[in-house]
Amino acid sequence: MLFSSVDDVATRLAETGYLASTGVATTVFLADRLGKPLLVEGPAGVGKTELAKAVAEVADARLVRLQCYEGVDESRALYEWNHAKQLLRITAGRDETWDETRTDIFSEEFLLPRPLLTAIRGSDPKVLLIDETDKADAEVEGLLLEVLSDFQVTVPELGTITATRRPFTVLTSNASRELSEALRRRCLFLHIGFPDEELERSIVRLKVPGLDEALAQSVVRVVGALRAMDLRKAPSVAETIDWARTLLALGAHSLDEDVVRDTLGVVLKHQDDVLKAAAKLDLDAV
Repeated sequence: MLFSSVDDVATRLAETGYLASTGVATTVFLADRLGKPLLVEGPAGVGKTELAKAVAEVADARLVRLQCYEGVDESRALYEWNHAKQLLRITAGRDETWDETRTDIFSEEFLLPRPLLTAIRGSDPKVLLIDETDKADAEVEGLLLEVLSDFQVTVPELGTITATRRPFTVLTSNASRELSEALRRRCLFLHIGFPDEELERSIVRLKVPGLDEALAQSVVRVVGALRAMDLRKAPSVAETIDWARTLLALGAHSLDEDVVRDTLGVVLKHQDDVLKAAAKLDLDAV
């Protein structure tokens, strides 16, 4: 087990620079104690991927990452064969029978493990991060079910490979599509939303230690006001940190209208959002 208690989770994650709420720390503790994968949903930029990285750092474990995208398939997720090397081996063994050659070319030497297979092989500690699961095709979820149920992968030519040490597994999703119930049943669920003002201010102060306390408070409040607007994309925590670093780099001492107007592009990434915020944002009311 990686953690002895919920408080231990919060304390050790904080040592890596990840400030976890009680809800996050509790779910991470349960995922570790129960040996269950952890499905983390929420808006982009709220710390879902960073949570997996922080757990890997705490556990002194290798982070194995499967980045999902439309079109990712078994050869990218599980394994594939080194066809070029197999061809060279077949060419070199022309005097052998096919049975002799086949036994050789479908062996470990010619296997190229991808993230899912890599994560369950070996006895060293690993954190498996299946990032942006919702961006993969629905069919890919079928590839995950065997791994997440029994932490095993079947390679027809080699047989079933079962984990001797289960990785701590984190799946992230921005909820751009609904994940299957079969996948959800295999996981503990955690939703990470935008943090409250106090927690976000603590995160900013931790990540941007040179920022004045009053300015950090102003940044968090203005970002909160922006999130309350009907924008195409609300500012994430990562963008709050970027804005704080921007203000520090510019030597700004306060958030006045000129500074906000000149730097809104750091936190808002669509022109219509920038125009809407410039028109509606009332700094005196924040």
